[in-house]
Amino acid sequence: MDLEAVRTFVAAADLGQFQGAADELEVTQQAVSKRIATLERELGARLFTRTARGAQLTVDGQAFLPHARTLLHAAERAAAAVRPGQRPLRVDVPGRRSGPARLLRAFLHMRPGTGLDVITLADANAAIAAIDAGTIDASLRALSVPPRRLPAGIAHMRALDEPHQLVTGPRHALAGKKSVTPARLAGHRIWMPTLPAGSEWADYFDALAAAFGLRIELTHPDFGTEPLWDVIADSADIATFVGEQMQLTWPAGHDLRRIPIRGPSLPYPHSLIWRVGNPHPTLAALREHVTASRSAFAPDEPSWLPPFTTSDPGTGEV
Repeated sequence: MDLEAVRTFVAAADLGQFQGAADELEVTQQAVSKRIATLERELGARLFTRTARGAQLTVDGQAFLPHARTLLHAAERAAAAVRPGQRPLRVDVPGRRSGPARLLRAFLHMRPGTGLDVITLADANAAIAAIDAGTIDASLRALSVPPRRLPAGIAHMRALDEPHQLVTGPRHALAGKKSVTPARLAGHRIWMPTLPAGSEWADYFDALAAAFGLRIELTHPDFGTEPLWDVIADSADIATFVGEQMQLTWPAGHDLRRIPIRGPSLPYPHSLIWRVGNPHPTLAALREHVTASRSAFAPDEPSWLPPFTTSDPGTGEV
């Protein structure tokens, strides 16, 4: 149903005149007459009776009027739902306790009342596809895909280089260290939850293992972090990696240790990914926040980054 015709009908019904409706809608009276006639043909009913005083609703017109108003209100609500600035910005993060999630919480703290819809997709490949399809606005993920292989119109910027820490139990050989170097980790068993082949996590840890000769073992099946903490707490030779900003909880009796890795540090390079031309005003504000955060918290020590990391820490529009 033509919403302009419905809007014209409601205006004519409210004003009681086709000329009045034409003035309000800034069209000619002839255009009003044509729209009403088209609507009447579509409905199979006469909506107005023309009189010397103007236009009077028929019985069918009176019956249709409340439904016509509902149609126009529904159309306005539908348009508002996708109008930039009216709907929440939809952003994908790797997890609700991750560094990128904390970055978004800091953003909301700086801009209280900002609408934000935070979701978690399978991996960066799924996130890029969703951005390309327009089902999400942005993602905070490591970008292991070469920029030349990204869909046209996808842009990215380095957002957060989050250093890794080593998590051990109290009996582990490195448990008492204040920090460890990547070289000291060679030969130790490092357990990681299942890393799907082709995901950004698998690409990162494959590059890390190759660079420092690390023994990274995948846990099968993946029952989550709680069983992993149980194993690490009881083990003298198994450890795992976690992001420095990741919020973790485990039973107090586990006495697990979070040990910084330095000389060099091993940051995980999260990027902000979005589509060029997305007009959402909150996206522009988020990009500004990311830029300011990187300037304020730039690493002050040598670090290793995987080969796929974009060299430009600013914008990487394509």
